[in-house]
Amino acid sequence: MQTAKYHRTESEWLKTSEGERRGYIDPRRLRELWFHTGTVCNLQCPDCFEHSAPGDQRLEAVSLKEVKPFMEEAVELGIEKFSFTGGEPFVVRDTARILEYALQFRPCLVLTNGTRPLRNRMQEILPLAGKPYPLSFRVSLDYPDRARHDALRGPGMFDLALDSLAKLCQAGFKVSIARRRDDGEVDADAVEAAYRPLFASAGLPEDTPVIAFPNLELADTPEITENCMTTYHTPESCEKFMCSFSRMVVKQEGRMRVYACTLVDDNSYYDLGSCLRETANTRVHLEHPRCFACFAGGASCSEL
Repeated sequence: MQTAKYHRTESEWLKTSEGERRGYIDPRRLRELWFHTGTVCNLQCPDCFEHSAPGDQRLEAVSLKEVKPFMEEAVELGIEKFSFTGGEPFVVRDTARILEYALQFRPCLVLTNGTRPLRNRMQEILPLAGKPYPLSFRVSLDYPDRARHDALRGPGMFDLALDSLAKLCQAGFKVSIARRRDDGEVDADAVEAAYRPLFASAGLPEDTPVIAFPNLELADTPEITENCMTTYHTPESCEKFMCSFSRMVVKQEGRMRVYACTLVDDNSYYDLGSCLRETANTRVHLEHPRCFACFAGGASCSEL
């Protein structure tokens, strides 16, 4: 396998730099629809893979009016879950209203940094616990170490996020943690065990899920060939790739578009169309450097 690059021609998209057929995933039944609420965020973390920041408009904030048609189409297609990411979703004015609407139809998951935007909208969030379907939150707590977390996200952000987790849990919402996996990490169980005293101190369940994410900013990742897929994967393991069962809606340059995955919105080749039905039979080639995280380690934003 050779080092992956960002390709821009169709021939480079379909074949690797060595001329081999590129690996791909064929879509299965659509089970989960993600919405990117925009790249605006209250924080500016130096290694954010979305490069989110205050005022950032690479991906624009979405409104309830704009997402409604996608939700309705998704329900018609038998979707199981709606999920939301950013940026920071609660910077966006309409996020609570979007969740209120979505929770009439399906369970929802929100990825959040758990800091001031969420706290500022808590009075809008708390009533959502009584909706027909459940709402869960995945809060970023990068390390079980206050100093390491705050070095990236700012002083006091660790304690604020942990306190937000406690308040959400006490209000009846299911919560989970997103953490960073260090390069070369050898004992994931030990790292996750280090979170348990924190959970106890905040009154969280001992078995609160911890979802680990690798470094997604690596550019020099191996290219994935068709032969790699048949050698290292089975039809059953391919079904676990998010691009086989999920899509993500983004707003870019004023247009609502459907992308193949939550991690590839910086590459227009993964723009699959303007509605979900257009994407139903679209093969997804594993060209993006971040595809290797799924191929090699089973990384997934989904909780399905």
